[in-house]
Amino acid sequence: MPLEGLSALRHSSSSADSNYPRPLEAYGWSPELDDHFTSVADASWVPGRIVRVDRGRCDVVIADGDREVAVVHADTGPVSDPDPMKAPCTGDWAAVSVGAAGAYVQALLPRRTAMVRSSASQRSEGQVLAANVDTVGVVVALDTEPDLGRIERFLALAWESGAQPLMILTKSDLAENADAVRETVEQASPGVDVLVVSATTDDGMDILSALLTGTSVLVGQSGAGKSTIANVLLGRSTMETRQTRRDGKGRHTTTTRELMPLPGGGVLIDTPGIRGVGMYDATDGLQQTFSEIEELAEECRFRDCEHVAEPGCAVIEAIEDGMLPQRRLDSYRKLLRENEWIASRSDARLRQERLKALKAHGKEGMANMHAKRG
Repeated sequence: MPLEGLSALRHSSSSADSNYPRPLEAYGWSPELDDHFTSVADASWVPGRIVRVDRGRCDVVIADGDREVAVVHADTGPVSDPDPMKAPCTGDWAAVSVGAAGAYVQALLPRRTAMVRSSASQRSEGQVLAANVDTVGVVVALDTEPDLGRIERFLALAWESGAQPLMILTKSDLAENADAVRETVEQASPGVDVLVVSATTDDGMDILSALLTGTSVLVGQSGAGKSTIANVLLGRSTMETRQTRRDGKGRHTTTTRELMPLPGGGVLIDTPGIRGVGMYDATDGLQQTFSEIEELAEECRFRDCEHVAEPGCAVIEAIEDGMLPQRRLDSYRKLLRENEWIASRSDARLRQERLKALKAHGKEGMANMHAKRG
């Protein structure tokens, strides 16, 4: 649809529904978002959901009349921010201005949930992988030995996001001991459903489709089979797939995060393969990922028990009794240390930025004073 015809969309519906674009219900719009939109939007802007972001531009789906939707290619300049945590992300709800001059993302609505990892930069910043997500599907391939430590990292970030994690063990047709691996993964995933599927044979895909309601995102390493699963769920070959390398390492096929509607309802976000899964302010997520250790710690004799050699340590007793694997405790300690280190670096960065801003403000004040004195 031409851009010239879209600028009046917000006024084309009845006054009772002027802020409530019913076609966007398929993308997750709800009446609760109406108040958020009204609080940030100009009368001429329209609500939309960001389905793809690429280098300062993004695709946004908006209502096109009372029943249809349209996708506009919008500039994110008005909401550009040096902080990647505040940058537009796939899954964001936005207020968009559309006219003959083009489309622009004017404001972002508050995020209900957000999956965040530590970015690869040296500034200890967070990177939002997906916003406003209900289910985080952690995809792990069964054709190689699963890395339980990496799984625990993904689960910690998933829990921290506010969404519900779901373990998806793929390529069951290539595994000789899928049931045994599932039991091992279940021990590392308390409170999380673990599903074994094969996109090739459709084994478990009907169950997976039923579990993915609302907005779901698939995360995992390259070659885990995320795009193949997305193709089956979407009912078409939308995402490119490539054969996994012989050493079990994946090849990047998905290069951007993209949100797509599912035939049975809800939307799905496929993401590029993630090699680095850094913690970022994930204390609550770690506590949920290692909930059995947290529960055992409540029974320790000392409140500040470090679970090393203290008398009356319920965690050490559980390890000695074979109820808790030593690997779980080691992984918990490692991720806690990493999370604390990232938090300390982030605090130091924020202090430096505040100091830099104060110095700049002081210099500006001095310059103004000298200008007044001539």
